[in-house]
Formats: sequence, C-alpha cells, structure tokens
Amino acid sequence: MPDDRILPDLSTFQPGQLLARGVCRHLRSLDFVCVEELVPTRGLRVDVMALGPKGEVWIVECKSSRADFQSDHKWQGYLEWCDRFFWAVDGDFPTELLPDGTGLIIADAYDGEVVRMAPEDKLPPARRKVMVQKFARTAALRLQGLRDPDGMRGF
Repeated sequence: MPDDRILPDLSTFQPGQLLARGVCRHLRSLDFVCVEELVPTRGLRVDVMALGPKGEVWIVECKSSRADFQSDHKWQGYLEWCDRFFWAVDGDFPTELLPDGTGLIIADAYDGEVVRMAPEDKLPPARRKVMVQKFARTAALRLQGLRDPDGMRGF
C-alpha cells in the first residue's frame, strides 16, 4: 500500500519550530503527546506543552540562539502552569546561560534528549484540570481545522 502522508518541507520552518519538532518527536517516544504554541493564560504562549501518560504537564521553551533566550522575559510566568519546565536548545547553544532549577533538552529537527530532568512542582488539581482541558480543546480544534478548514471560519 502506498504511503500517502505529506511530508513537511523543513526548509520553511523557523529554527525554533525545528527544535519544537524534534522535542515533540522525543517526548512521543516517552509516551507524551504534545501541542505547540499553546496559550495557558492571556499574555503567555508556550512553545511546547506535553501531556504525559499519567496526566503530567510539561512545558518546553525552545531557544534557537543566545539572543532568543535573552529576549525571553516571560518564562518564569510559565512555571505555575506545569509540573516540569524545560529549555530545548541545539547542541551549539551555550547552556551555561540557562537557569539552574530548570530542565534541559538538546534537540534538532529529528529528535531530542533530556539531558537534565526538570524538578517537579506538581500543579494543584484545579489548575491541572484547566490545563488538561485547554490541551484537549486546542488539539481537537486544530485537528478539526485540518479536516474542515471552511467549518472553522469565524472561530
């Protein structure tokens, strides 16, 4: 049977998107599912939110350069929306810039590796419920939009 999948043209991706792709692939191998560009609350947009098999909520911020990292002033606001927080960078990134007490994933467009596990700070149950619902609704809306773009007009 022929493979009908449409493969993405990676040359059209921005560096951070390539990192996110590799991160999501790696997290999938750990039985996590991911949504990119998720908004946990007004004014914040995380690069990758991952939901684990036991309901764990991880946030991964992808940084493609020193300048990209140094211009990020919102990352500490993400901590209250996840159980674990990670940075994802490529192998050339100066990792000594990254704050202690955060996780680290080294990635490229094809895979990644958790090289420093983030400390766990469990979400309160009510916040976890909100995040799981946002995750599910975001994923479902995106899938519905792929299947029926005309049906999503005005949303």
